Amino acid sequence: ESAIRAMLEPHVQMPAAPTASPLEQAKTLFAESRFSEAEALLQAVLGEDNSNAEGLIYNGRCLAERGDLDAAQQVLDAVKSDEHKAALAGAKAQLTFLRQAASLPEAAELKSRLAQNPQDDEAAYQLCIQQLARQQYEAALDGLLKLFQRNRAYDNGLPQKAMLQVFDLLGGDHPLVGVYRRRLSSAMF
Repeated sequence: ESAIRAMLEPHVQMPAAPTASPLEQAKTLFAESRFSEAEALLQAVLGEDNSNAEGLIYNGRCLAERGDLDAAQQVLDAVKSDEHKAALAGAKAQLTFLRQAASLPEAAELKSRLAQNPQDDEAAYQLCIQQLARQQYEAALDGLLKLFQRNRAYDNGLPQKAMLQVFDLLGGDHPLVGVYRRRLSSAMF
C-alpha cells in the first residue's frame, strides 16, 4: 500500500490536514505559556466576535499573565455569558492571586521566615499565594492543605477558601483537583 501511495502522491493532491480554529490554537499557546502569541490570535477571534466568552476569558488570562491586571479585569468583566461560568471563575481567581502576590514579600523572604519559624502561618499562606501567582499549583495546594490541617481557623478559614479558588482556576478535570479535593475532605472530617 505504501508503494502505491508513493507512486500516486506526485499526481494526486492529498487533502490538507484539518487545522485547529484560531481559538483552539490560542488555547494551546496559552497552555504552553506563549501568552503574547495567544493574545495576538485572541485579538483576531475577538475582532470577529467581541462577545465570544471563551475568547474573552483567555484574553483576560493572557493580559493577567503579562501583568496588565486592570485590563484583564475589564476584559473579564465584559463576559456576560453563563456558558463558561467555571472558566470565568478560574480566570478571576487567577487575577485575585496575581493581585495579592503583588503586595506580598518575595518567595525567598517567605521561605527564609518559614525556615526560622515553621509555624509562621502568615508566611506559609503568603508563600502559597506567591506560588499560585507563579502557577506552582501543586506546591501551593500542598502548603494550603498543611496550613489548613495545622490551623483551620487561620484568617477565618482562608486556606480552605484559597484551595476552593484554585480548584475553580484549574477546572474539575485537572488531576490535582481530584487529589486535593479528597485530601481536603479527609482533613475536614
